[in-house]
Amino acid sequence: MSKATPDIIQRVEELRSVIDDHNYHYYVLDDPRIPDAEYDRLFRELQKIEADYPELASDNSPTRRVGSSAETSFEEVVHRLPMLSLDNAFSEEELRDFDRRVRDRLGVSEDVEYVCEPKLDGLAVSLHYENGALTTAATRGDGYSGEDITANIRTIPSVPLRLRGEDVPDLVEVRGEVYMPREGFEQLNRRLAERGEKTFVNPRNAAAGSLRQKKSTVTAKRPLEMCAYSVAVTDESLLPDTQWDGLQRVRGWGFRINPEMRKAVGVDECLEAYNELMAKRDALPYEIDGIVFKVNRLDQQKALGFVSRAPRWAIAHKFPAQEELTVIEDVEFQVGRTGAVTPVARLKPVFVGGVTVSNATLHNMDEIRRLDVHIGDTVFIRRAGDVIPQVVKVVAEKRPANARQVELPATCPVCDSDVIQIEGEAVARCSGGLFCPAQRKEAIRHYASRKALDIEGLGDKWIDILVDEGMVKTVADLYHLATTDLTRLERMGEKSASNLVSAIDRARHPVLWRFLYALGIREVGEATAKALASHFGTLEAIAAADEETLQTVPDVGPIVAGHIRSFFEQSHNRETLEALGNAGVEWQEEEVKQGDQPLKGQTWVLTGTLAEMTRDEAKEKLEALGAKVAGSVSRKTACVVAGEAAGSKLAKAEQLDVSVLDEAGLLALFRERGLLPG
Repeated sequence: MSKATPDIIQRVEELRSVIDDHNYHYYVLDDPRIPDAEYDRLFRELQKIEADYPELASDNSPTRRVGSSAETSFEEVVHRLPMLSLDNAFSEEELRDFDRRVRDRLGVSEDVEYVCEPKLDGLAVSLHYENGALTTAATRGDGYSGEDITANIRTIPSVPLRLRGEDVPDLVEVRGEVYMPREGFEQLNRRLAERGEKTFVNPRNAAAGSLRQKKSTVTAKRPLEMCAYSVAVTDESLLPDTQWDGLQRVRGWGFRINPEMRKAVGVDECLEAYNELMAKRDALPYEIDGIVFKVNRLDQQKALGFVSRAPRWAIAHKFPAQEELTVIEDVEFQVGRTGAVTPVARLKPVFVGGVTVSNATLHNMDEIRRLDVHIGDTVFIRRAGDVIPQVVKVVAEKRPANARQVELPATCPVCDSDVIQIEGEAVARCSGGLFCPAQRKEAIRHYASRKALDIEGLGDKWIDILVDEGMVKTVADLYHLATTDLTRLERMGEKSASNLVSAIDRARHPVLWRFLYALGIREVGEATAKALASHFGTLEAIAAADEETLQTVPDVGPIVAGHIRSFFEQSHNRETLEALGNAGVEWQEEEVKQGDQPLKGQTWVLTGTLAEMTRDEAKEKLEALGAKVAGSVSRKTACVVAGEAAGSKLAKAEQLDVSVLDEAGLLALFRERGLLPG
């Protein structure tokens, strides 16, 4: 193997310097200077040179961030200076007491200046640099010694492998917090769950677990970040005079510092900072559990000194805990507006996230099985801000002998219809969609929507009022509403009432596919409803078809067929259909017979404004002739219908030499096929 030439050595040094610089701008300053593709090209070039010339390998090369598959044994590292813990304040009074003690010990009456630093919920680490290069990284451990995690720390992009700038001391120790952002934590847990592996309770545990991986290749795949919060050198004269300026110096060396940091003069400004940060807490991309107040002047820190295992010049003002332990006393099932049957844990009341919590969501039966939840279990409850409390972990060793398994109910706890859970779906659902009181408002909204029966004037507000007043319990009740009934409602005038009754009356004779779509059968959208209506011709035939027969229809697979059969098998749904018939609702056969589809297999596109009909009406008639109506133009498009102010779609059709039809031509086609009067 040839030896590296001076030009190659120089190129390696250039690449390492350029890549380190881009890492700094991307991970520390959040200000990328080049596209990802260009960064990847530089990185691959460096990888190739190092592979071709192994003698150029360096532990501080950016390529080493990918980690090693060799297992690490976590050797003990003794801290040169103890990594002390902080005293905590849990109330305004305790913080004021801390400020009073600081001023008393300093012998000052004026307000003291503090640095307010968000207390990241992660893992404290210590990083040592010699002549600007990272040599050792260790966990806090017991404060006096920790574990050597150098190989894993090297994989974190926001940790500089070599310090930047000209003012770097020969020996320097930087301390900070390694944490996992919320988004990365959620993605990691999803991946672990998909592989059937154990998930993490919270981002802090995920960060700690990731740093203690025996193979640094695993750590390299975890979305970890680090924020620096202190610096120590053997010669203190090399540092600025304040905590704040020291951290700005650290930032210049290539470290990320928290952008929410601020200075505060006096305890009142500290409390203001606390309240402002707590209000932002749930919107931050990472988790914090409080705010740390540090006396800003280093000479005052030195004068105050330490007590036991904590400094006298700093305190952590903790936010209300977002996780607590409690006991699941029962599990009940609630039915949502779309029929989803959701398990809810009834808890022994516990104070968490600033409120007393007695209920928590369990999401679905898959989640219950994943967590192995039993009634009687001791569990971790998590509540962040306005997020619904949830069970995140079971303490299996505390499970009592009489703990009971959680079973999905066979019938809806609200309407007694069958509860259906299709294989492969996480959510179980009540099948009594037209009848179930829990789904009542949503069923009526869907029934009256524009693509269903299009009952003009029956919006969400009036649906809420009609249901809440007990005037409408199923969609069939809509057809029994009279003007005199409606005028008794607040803000419903006689004209509005008359218009609504007329709109409902016009919805007594829908075409079959619209009526079928309006029923809200799970997975039966517009296209499937049209395919079913075209294939069977009558609602009675669809209701009588078994799953095998239903699957002969295009777009209907086993899952959709199961939903359709389940819907028509429920007695409550059949009773509502009968009530609709008794109210004078008659669903019509398709206007075009099954064989009369001259546009079958063709894709058409509508663009611009039509004068004689809406685009939806034109789409419906084209589909009746067998066409598929798409939203974009391609070489496979058979024809583009161009109305007024047709734009880019018309231009693309002309570019691709696709046939174009104006509105007059479209109307002529519909008249020729009997879809419009001649």
